[in-house]
Amino acid sequence: MAARSGSARKLARVITLTIDVVLFTPQASELSILLVPTAAGRTRARDRWTLPTDVLKADETLDDTAMRIARESLGSAPSFLDQAGASAGGRSSADRTDVTIVYFGLAPNGGSSPRSNAVWVPTSELVGIASRPNGEIQMAIAAMRARVDQQPIAFRLLPHAFTLSELQGVYELLLGRRLHKASFRRSLHAAALVEATDEWRSEGRGRPAQLFRYVQPRRRRQRRGIRFDLLN
Repeated sequence: MAARSGSARKLARVITLTIDVVLFTPQASELSILLVPTAAGRTRARDRWTLPTDVLKADETLDDTAMRIARESLGSAPSFLDQAGASAGGRSSADRTDVTIVYFGLAPNGGSSPRSNAVWVPTSELVGIASRPNGEIQMAIAAMRARVDQQPIAFRLLPHAFTLSELQGVYELLLGRRLHKASFRRSLHAAALVEATDEWRSEGRGRPAQLFRYVQPRRRRQRRGIRFDLLN
């Protein structure tokens, strides 16, 4: 019995759940990511910045922790928050396993009041960041793009009423690719995602553009994703 107890003690491992949140906002026709300084003592350039993070508390769910981190980082709740995936390792030891759950969120206009020590960094300028958070950012981007045609992610970066050009611009921003205009609009109507309003907005010298709004799922005639035709 003593031998079994000793073996059990040897096999026991402590598992720590950490939540990392990748927050996106549109800036200058590109997605930017909120980064915060790493803990004091890190001197290597690539370790200076990381993602907002915290451990799971006893009285919280995974979603609760992710929302708390996002709120504290942005100064307000994100307009969209979802789980991207999980990763293990990196901070594990012989008797402990650290599992990180990665979330991604959207923040129109950069949030209301981001943390004073946080910076928004364009995805094309991700320098000074270690491989682990960089890998989590790529995981978050992949998860977002995999769901963008099935969930109303793009609409969470727009006001209540918007033009179809604005909507296409947001889809292109999230996907990182240009879309065929006529095909995009046909797909929008086929998917019953939007409906026209009685409002119009002037866009430069051309004719005013009609404003549209997102149609809630319960009001749709059908549920279909958008078929994207990409431009080369």
